Amino acid sequence: MGSGAGSFLKVLLKNFDVLAGPVVSLVYPLYASIRAIETKSATDDRQWLTYWILYSMITLFELTFAKLIEWIPIWSYAKLIMTCWLVIPYFSGSAYVYEHYVRPFFLNPQQTINIWYVPRKKDVFSKPDDVLTAAEKYIEENGTEAFEKLIHRSDKSQRSGGSIFDDDHRYYY
Repeated sequence: MGSGAGSFLKVLLKNFDVLAGPVVSLVYPLYASIRAIETKSATDDRQWLTYWILYSMITLFELTFAKLIEWIPIWSYAKLIMTCWLVIPYFSGSAYVYEHYVRPFFLNPQQTINIWYVPRKKDVFSKPDDVLTAAEKYIEENGTEAFEKLIHRSDKSQRSGGSIFDDDHRYYY
Protein backbone atom coordinates (compact mmCIF):
# COMPACT_ATOMS: atom_id res chain seq x y z
CA MET A 1 0.00 0.00 0.00
CA GLY A 2 1.45 3.35 -1.03
CA SER A 3 1.53 6.44 1.12
CA GLY A 4 -1.34 8.01 -0.87
CA ALA A 5 -3.62 5.03 -0.34
CA GLY A 6 -2.61 4.80 3.32
CA SER A 7 -3.39 8.47 3.88
CA PHE A 8 -6.74 8.08 2.13
CA LEU A 9 -7.59 5.08 4.29
CA LYS A 10 -6.56 6.99 7.43
CA VAL A 11 -8.79 9.94 6.51
CA LEU A 12 -11.62 7.56 5.66
CA LEU A 13 -11.40 5.82 9.04
CA LYS A 14 -11.10 9.09 11.00
CA ASN A 15 -14.21 10.45 9.31
CA PHE A 16 -16.19 7.22 9.19
CA ASP A 17 -19.03 8.64 11.29
CA VAL A 18 -19.34 11.69 9.02
CA LEU A 19 -19.44 9.54 5.89
CA ALA A 20 -21.56 6.64 7.17
CA GLY A 21 -23.99 8.73 9.24
CA PRO A 22 -26.03 10.18 6.34
CA VAL A 23 -26.05 6.83 4.52
CA VAL A 24 -27.33 4.95 7.57
CA SER A 25 -29.71 7.61 8.87
CA LEU A 26 -31.06 9.06 5.59
CA VAL A 27 -30.20 7.24 2.37
CA TYR A 28 -31.09 3.67 3.35
CA PRO A 29 -34.23 4.63 5.34
CA LEU A 30 -35.40 6.77 2.42
CA TYR A 31 -34.95 3.85 0.01
CA ALA A 32 -36.60 1.40 2.42
CA SER A 33 -39.50 3.81 3.05
CA ILE A 34 -40.20 4.10 -0.67
CA ARG A 35 -40.13 0.32 -1.00
CA ALA A 36 -42.44 -0.01 2.02
CA ILE A 37 -44.97 2.37 0.48
CA GLU A 38 -45.04 0.24 -2.67
CA THR A 39 -45.80 -3.00 -0.79
CA LYS A 40 -49.20 -3.94 0.59
CA SER A 41 -47.79 -4.86 4.00
CA ALA A 42 -48.57 -2.52 6.88
CA THR A 43 -45.72 -3.92 8.98
CA ASP A 44 -42.92 -2.32 6.98
CA ASP A 45 -44.90 0.94 6.73
CA ARG A 46 -45.11 1.01 10.53
CA GLN A 47 -41.39 0.18 10.86
CA TRP A 48 -40.33 3.12 8.73
CA LEU A 49 -42.91 5.55 10.03
CA THR A 50 -41.73 4.87 13.58
CA TYR A 51 -38.14 5.28 12.42
CA TRP A 52 -38.89 8.72 10.94
CA ILE A 53 -40.67 9.76 14.14
CA LEU A 54 -37.63 8.77 16.20
CA TYR A 55 -35.24 10.35 13.70
CA SER A 56 -37.17 13.61 14.01
CA MET A 57 -36.99 13.42 17.80
CA ILE A 58 -33.24 12.78 17.71
CA THR A 59 -32.76 15.72 15.35
CA LEU A 60 -34.81 18.00 17.61
CA PHE A 61 -32.78 16.80 20.60
CA GLU A 62 -29.54 17.57 18.76
CA LEU A 63 -30.70 21.01 17.71
CA THR A 64 -31.86 21.83 21.22
CA PHE A 65 -28.74 20.63 23.01
CA ALA A 66 -26.13 21.36 20.31
CA LYS A 67 -23.84 23.35 22.64
CA LEU A 68 -23.83 20.54 25.18
CA ILE A 69 -23.45 17.74 22.63
CA GLU A 70 -20.38 19.30 21.04
CA TRP A 71 -18.53 18.61 24.32
CA ILE A 72 -19.25 14.88 24.10
CA PRO A 73 -16.46 13.46 21.88
CA ILE A 74 -18.14 10.11 21.18
CA TRP A 75 -21.59 11.53 20.38
CA SER A 76 -21.30 11.04 16.62
CA TYR A 77 -20.24 7.41 17.04
CA ALA A 78 -22.93 6.73 19.67
CA LYS A 79 -25.53 8.29 17.37
CA LEU A 80 -24.30 6.14 14.46
CA ILE A 81 -24.55 2.95 16.53
CA MET A 82 -27.98 3.94 17.86
CA THR A 83 -29.18 4.78 14.34
CA CYS A 84 -27.96 1.41 13.06
CA TRP A 85 -29.92 -0.26 15.85
CA LEU A 86 -33.04 1.72 14.88
CA VAL A 87 -32.65 1.15 11.12
CA ILE A 88 -31.69 -2.52 10.79
CA PRO A 89 -34.96 -4.50 10.66
CA TYR A 90 -33.37 -7.52 12.38
CA PHE A 91 -33.14 -5.57 15.66
CA SER A 92 -36.50 -3.74 15.33
CA GLY A 93 -35.04 -0.95 17.45
CA SER A 94 -37.41 1.72 16.25
CA ALA A 95 -40.43 -0.45 17.06
CA TYR A 96 -39.02 -1.21 20.52
CA VAL A 97 -38.32 2.44 21.40
CA TYR A 98 -41.66 3.58 20.04
CA GLU A 99 -43.70 0.91 21.85
CA HIS A 100 -41.90 1.20 25.21
CA TYR A 101 -41.21 4.95 25.46
CA VAL A 102 -42.87 7.20 22.88
CA ARG A 103 -46.32 5.56 22.61
CA PRO A 104 -47.00 5.35 26.39
CA PHE A 105 -46.01 8.99 26.72
CA PHE A 106 -48.64 10.09 24.20
CA LEU A 107 -51.36 7.58 25.15
CA ASN A 108 -51.45 8.44 28.86
CA PRO A 109 -52.40 12.10 28.99
CA GLN A 110 -53.14 11.80 32.74
CA GLN A 111 -49.46 11.07 33.41
CA THR A 112 -48.08 13.79 31.15
CA ILE A 113 -48.39 17.53 31.24
CA ASN A 114 -50.06 19.08 28.22
CA ILE A 115 -47.97 22.13 27.35
CA TRP A 116 -50.14 22.97 24.34
CA TYR A 117 -53.27 23.88 26.28
CA VAL A 118 -54.83 26.98 24.82
CA PRO A 119 -58.15 28.01 26.35
CA ARG A 120 -61.00 28.63 23.95
CA LYS A 121 -62.08 32.17 23.35
CA LYS A 122 -65.40 33.14 24.87
CA ASP A 123 -68.00 33.86 22.26
CA VAL A 124 -70.67 36.22 23.53
CA PHE A 125 -73.41 34.75 21.35
CA SER A 126 -72.93 31.02 22.03
CA LYS A 127 -73.33 28.73 25.01
CA PRO A 128 -70.27 27.82 27.06
CA ASP A 129 -68.61 24.60 25.91
CA ASP A 130 -69.16 22.38 28.93
CA VAL A 131 -70.15 18.76 29.55
CA LEU A 132 -73.88 19.43 29.80
CA THR A 133 -73.93 21.37 26.54
CA ALA A 134 -71.96 18.61 24.80
CA ALA A 135 -74.34 15.95 26.19
CA GLU A 136 -77.39 17.93 25.08
CA LYS A 137 -75.92 18.35 21.62
CA TYR A 138 -75.13 14.61 21.36
CA ILE A 139 -78.68 13.67 22.44
CA GLU A 140 -80.13 16.17 19.98
CA GLU A 141 -78.08 14.73 17.10
CA ASN A 142 -78.20 11.00 17.95
CA GLY A 143 -81.10 10.45 20.35
CA THR A 144 -81.33 9.30 23.95
CA GLU A 145 -80.76 5.61 23.18
CA ALA A 146 -77.41 6.38 21.53
CA PHE A 147 -76.46 8.50 24.54
CA GLU A 148 -77.30 5.67 26.93
CA LYS A 149 -75.19 3.26 24.84
CA LEU A 150 -72.33 5.75 24.97
CA ILE A 151 -72.56 5.98 28.76
CA HIS A 152 -72.66 2.17 29.02
CA ARG A 153 -69.57 1.85 26.80
CA SER A 154 -67.85 4.54 28.84
CA ASP A 155 -68.41 2.58 32.03
CA LYS A 156 -67.00 -0.57 30.43
CA SER A 157 -63.94 1.09 28.91
CA GLN A 158 -63.20 3.13 32.02
CA ARG A 159 -62.66 -0.10 33.88
CA SER A 160 -60.19 -1.22 31.20
CA GLY A 161 -58.78 2.26 30.34
CA GLY A 162 -58.78 3.86 26.92
CA SER A 163 -61.20 5.70 24.69
CA ILE A 164 -64.76 5.18 23.58
CA PHE A 165 -65.24 4.49 19.89
CA ASP A 166 -68.39 5.32 18.04
CA ASP A 167 -68.94 4.76 14.34
CA ASP A 168 -68.52 8.41 13.50
CA HIS A 169 -66.81 9.88 16.56
CA ARG A 170 -63.98 9.19 18.96
CA TYR A 171 -64.52 10.36 22.51
CA TYR A 172 -61.78 10.66 25.12
CA TYR A 173 -62.50 10.91 28.78
